[in-house]
Amino acid sequence: MKQIHAELTNAPLGKSSGYISTYQPDLLFPIPRQSKREEIGITGALPFQGQDIWNAFEVSWLNQKGKPAVAAAEFIFPCDSPRLVESKSFKLYLNSLNNTSFESIAMVEKTLGKDLSSAAGASVGVRLIPLALASDQIARQFSGTCLDEMDIECDTYHTRPEYLDTENDIVTETLYSDLLKSNCLVTGQPDWGSVQITYTGKKINHAGLLRYIVSFRNHDEFHEQCVERIFMDILRRCQPDRLLVYARYTRRGGLDINPYRANYFIPAMENLRLVRQ
Repeated sequence: MKQIHAELTNAPLGKSSGYISTYQPDLLFPIPRQSKREEIGITGALPFQGQDIWNAFEVSWLNQKGKPAVAAAEFIFPCDSPRLVESKSFKLYLNSLNNTSFESIAMVEKTLGKDLSSAAGASVGVRLIPLALASDQIARQFSGTCLDEMDIECDTYHTRPEYLDTENDIVTETLYSDLLKSNCLVTGQPDWGSVQITYTGKKINHAGLLRYIVSFRNHDEFHEQCVERIFMDILRRCQPDRLLVYARYTRRGGLDINPYRANYFIPAMENLRLVRQ
C-alpha cells in the first residue's frame, strides 16, 4: 500500500474539489521539502543549487470592465525555499482568479508573487506572458547524446542506484533520455518526463545510467523529489566534479514542472519547451 507522508494528509490532490472562481490565496497547499530530502541523506546545507520552473497555460482573470483576460505564465521557485506547492492546489488557486477583477496585468503578477512567495517561504519569480506576445520555443528534444536507442534489457522498475558505475576515462558530456517516468506520490497517476544530465568526471556507464533512469518507472515521488534523488545518486556513486540534472515533465492540469539541480553556479536555465510539452 502506498505510504503518504503526514504533511500530505490534508492536501487536495486525489480528492474531489469544488470549483472556486473568486480569489482565494489560502487554496495554496505548501509542503515542506525537508522530510523527503532526509530520505536521500540531505540533512544540512544543500549540496546543490537550482530552481523549479513551472509553466501555466490556464491563467485568466477579469479586467475592471469585467472582460476576461488570458495569459501564459512562468513561475520560478528557488530550490532552497523551505516549501514547495502541491500542484493541484496551485491549479485551484489559479482558477480562483477567473472571476476576480484586477486593474492591470502588473497587479495580477504582484498578487501571484506575494501569495506564492508566502506559501514557499522564499521569493518566487512570476512572469505573465500575453498570448499575443508569446512565441512557442519548442525544441524537438534536449541537446546532448540520447541514451534511448541502446539495446538493453530492463526488468526492474523501482529505483536502483547500484546500476550507476563509472569507467576510467575523464570526460565532459551531456546525456539525455525521454524514458523517465514516475508516479504521483499521492494519486499514483503517471508522470512523464525527459531528463538531461551534464557532468565532468569519470565516464558514467551509459547502459547502467539508462537502466537507472528506467528504474524510476514505478517509483512514487513528486517531480522535484525525483530530480533531487537522481542528482544525489549520481553524485554519490559516480562522484563527478561537476553535475547538472535537469528534467522537463509533461503538462497536467494546465501546469508543467521542470526542476534542475547543479553543484555549480548556473544563473538560470533556458525555459525551452520540449516536443511533448
